[in-house]
Amino acid sequence: MTNPCLQLSGFFISCIGWLGIIIATSTNEWVFTCKYGLNTCKKMDELGYKGPWAECVLSTGTYHCVSLTQILDLPAYIQTTRALMIIGSILGLPVVAMLLVSMPCISLGNEAQASKNKRTILGGVLMVIVALCGSVSTVWFPIGAHRELNLMSFGFSLYTGWVGTIFSLLGGCILTCCSAESSSRSYQDNNRFYYSKQGGGNPPAAPSVNHAKSAHV
Repeated sequence: MTNPCLQLSGFFISCIGWLGIIIATSTNEWVFTCKYGLNTCKKMDELGYKGPWAECVLSTGTYHCVSLTQILDLPAYIQTTRALMIIGSILGLPVVAMLLVSMPCISLGNEAQASKNKRTILGGVLMVIVALCGSVSTVWFPIGAHRELNLMSFGFSLYTGWVGTIFSLLGGCILTCCSAESSSRSYQDNNRFYYSKQGGGNPPAAPSVNHAKSAHV
């Protein structure tokens, strides 16, 4: 049987990671940029930041953003970041639902525990894929922004994406390893029961014909 504490911990950790990836996907404070030195930009109050969806500039009491709508003209790192983060955010929804119905406290009819373990393993593997989508995006985007712009520092959205990626990877590994171990144990137990049943007590021997004849005599 799967350890309920490990399964619940993996589920909640995965949910937190998935929410972090959603927050990073929907916000634009990935990297802070500046055309000059950091002190000069602060004095001129022209510090900007950029994300997958828009590029903004913070100047004297104003907040101006330009949406990146020309998809074909965007660099490859922005297009890849958009695609991977959207895939991770959408894929996380059925994964969380799959893991939720696999919890020990939830039962669907007379479902066997082995079926729950298999579903938990599948959910853990898919959550690891969500983490991989987030890791590629959150690593490639600042590298591409540094080559294209004068990158000054990382923003809130990028840190949130990193935290979400780590939590998703950790939760997926916990769920996969925990359920895989329990499945192998149940398989060994079933085999042990099968062999003991075959090699159990021998049926009583039938009385011999000669013994029956001697009894009649």
